[in-house]
Amino acid sequence: MPSLPPSSIVSVPNVVGPGRVRSPEPAWGRRATDRVSSQTAVMHIPGREGDPVAGTTRGRYDLEARAGHLAEALYLAPYLALTHAVAAATVFFLFQDQVSPLYRLALFFSVVVPATIATIGARRYRSRRPGEAEIAAGQRIAAIVVLALGLAWSSMPLALFPGSDADHRMYVVALCASLLATTYTFGSSRSLGLLFAGPITVASVLAFFTEGGAVARALAVLLLIYALFVMFTAGRMSRLSGERILDRIRVSEQNETISLLLHDFEENTSDWLWETDAEGRLQHVSERIAQVAGEPLSTLQGAAFAALFLGTRKRRAMSDEIAEILALIAERKAFRERVVEVTIGGVTRWWRLSGKPITDREGAFLGFRGVGSDISETRQSEARIAYLASYDSLTGLANRARFHDAASQACARAVLSGRSYALLYLDLDGFKFVNDTFGHALGDVLLTRVAQRLTGAVPPDALVSRLGGDEFAILLACEDVDDTVSLGERLIETLSAPYTLDGVQVEIGASVGFARAPSDAQTPQGLLGKADLALYRAKATGRGKVSVFAPELEASVRLRRDLEADLKRAVAQGEFTLHYQPLIGLVDGRVRSFEALLRWTRHPGGPVSPAEFVPVAEASGLITEIGRWVLRQACQEAARWPDDIRLAVNISPIQFRSTDLLADVTDALDASGLAPHRLEIEVTESVFFEMNATTIANLNGLRALGIRVALDDFGTGYSSLSYLIRFPVDKIKIDRSFIKEMGSRPECLAIIEAILTLARKLSITVTAEGVETAEQAMMLKASRCDDIQGFLFSPARPADEISRLIADLPARFGEVFPILPVTFRRANAGAPLVEGGASPA
Repeated sequence: MPSLPPSSIVSVPNVVGPGRVRSPEPAWGRRATDRVSSQTAVMHIPGREGDPVAGTTRGRYDLEARAGHLAEALYLAPYLALTHAVAAATVFFLFQDQVSPLYRLALFFSVVVPATIATIGARRYRSRRPGEAEIAAGQRIAAIVVLALGLAWSSMPLALFPGSDADHRMYVVALCASLLATTYTFGSSRSLGLLFAGPITVASVLAFFTEGGAVARALAVLLLIYALFVMFTAGRMSRLSGERILDRIRVSEQNETISLLLHDFEENTSDWLWETDAEGRLQHVSERIAQVAGEPLSTLQGAAFAALFLGTRKRRAMSDEIAEILALIAERKAFRERVVEVTIGGVTRWWRLSGKPITDREGAFLGFRGVGSDISETRQSEARIAYLASYDSLTGLANRARFHDAASQACARAVLSGRSYALLYLDLDGFKFVNDTFGHALGDVLLTRVAQRLTGAVPPDALVSRLGGDEFAILLACEDVDDTVSLGERLIETLSAPYTLDGVQVEIGASVGFARAPSDAQTPQGLLGKADLALYRAKATGRGKVSVFAPELEASVRLRRDLEADLKRAVAQGEFTLHYQPLIGLVDGRVRSFEALLRWTRHPGGPVSPAEFVPVAEASGLITEIGRWVLRQACQEAARWPDDIRLAVNISPIQFRSTDLLADVTDALDASGLAPHRLEIEVTESVFFEMNATTIANLNGLRALGIRVALDDFGTGYSSLSYLIRFPVDKIKIDRSFIKEMGSRPECLAIIEAILTLARKLSITVTAEGVETAEQAMMLKASRCDDIQGFLFSPARPADEISRLIADLPARFGEVFPILPVTFRRANAGAPLVEGGASPA
């Protein structure tokens, strides 16, 4: 709120009594349309150097202070004029034998005329709002009139005292003393009192002294002392009266300031002020109250207080809270921060009201005053916060906190009543790919659609919660295990149906873990933990399944945790080694490259299969550190091999999604001195399935360095062919599952030949994995496969056997392929074959 300059709110008062300034309208009742009079004064208050308002604030109060002084002086002017006229008439008749009629007439008119002028001026002054000029003129006229009266009366002791008898002299003395006493009637104007009393005092003392008698002189001294006392006390009273006037001015100003502040307060805040009279009718209704109540201001003014809540035109419903406030007002009891709900124009609002009874000095009840506040936005915010505390803001489902509360109650009921409750712990399969490929906005839309499908597919009494990310939990009563498992399968089927989101069709799946209370767990944490174990098994055994918790799962988890602890120790103590399996070229039998394979000998416990510890390393995050060591160690070994032999290193999808991959590869090459073209990075199709910006950057960065990229386990994914077009690779490795059955299943051989044909068209080298028999090798050679890898020639061997393998394997190749049998000739091999001879490839 902007500050108001003090000078802008000083108003000229209305004179209503002796020194009284009409106060502004009470702050409770001021309206926005009320005008506040203001007038700036630049004059100072004379003779008030020590006053607190002197200096910078003196001019601010000067005009109203002068008006107040003049008002007090003029208030008793009619009564003073009447008194002086009576006194003059008394002198006229009592002294008709003592002095000439001419003097008596002159004295009478000299008193009555100024007194009459003073009476007329006082009435005219009170009937208007004087400005600075009127006040100055009034002060001058008042001074002239008072001086004229003083001079007129000062002639009286000089003219009457010397020639009068004792009784008349006593009257003159009494009249002089009485006239001096009228000095008090000039109120706070000390100068008027001096103008009036000064001449009378001087003339009286002079008349008494010039008479010459001892008694007269004594009267002169006493009268002088009395006059000084009267003028001194009148001056004191004048100062007190002046301070009282200033205090009233300050109070008036403060009232107006408060009124303005309260008006601005009502205009700029949600609070508003209300007031009733003794009968409970609204008083001083402001526009803010009318706006809040949704009623015309004119109808609320003077209406019953209940009209604020119930309306004046269309009656609204009475609530218990409203009735309680009205009862408190009827009982004249104060109340504080009572919240009521009202409906105005079809919109629900909340008000917070406080009020207390007001009384006068005698304790008589005058009504109620209070403050109201529209707290609708606060209540709505509190409701929103309460909602967010229990529900997910994206999907509208219960959140983890709400789920925990509900699960706690369900577990408690299950323990007490024996009734079974089920928890279906659900995780989306393929959601991360959708999120990374199409963006988080579409991923959020997908989660919302998933929540809608879940809510529509579960029983009405089931609680569907989103625990975070793409994890959901469904808590429901479990009457039959098979029925609950069937529900889980229906949920998987429902969620696996295609989604069309912003014109994009996506497909995801789901896996479900199932646990029960109280048989599996009796606490929310335990129940969720058991369901999580079941979910882990569902995902590990192929996804898209419902897995029911079984006690043996805990044993497998303990084994997994022990394995993870030993794996961390193995990384710290360097328990890993590398073995190398050769890849043999089918053209001449020479070793083309070696694939580095990780081996771990657990202490104690012996060798651990990579199929066991690699998934644990990936889940625990250790795979990055292990993979970095494999790169360095393998490159150092390969740098000692012949220059025409390459090194193949498997990279985990987790490593490939890391922004540090290129730096790790570059560091390994620089440290070992191995040429980039001799390094071959093997990745699985899952890398391309979860392709994102980092993965693409790593793939392009490797190819830019001259490093070859091989696609491992080719043929096991459903999108392999599209990957070859979208993300070109240098080599593909046919998965061993096709090689194993190529002799017994013609379709496997057909798939292998199709892969080889496609690879030749795309200039991609092909390696067959898992070759264990000579028959498999001959069929692959006849189909013009480039390389083979398997136990037929050698398993993975330690680094110190590399030289022997390079030297001995060509001889082994000659033993396997002395001559290519006619049975395995292929007309589509690309060149004619000689009967009984070897392939020209």
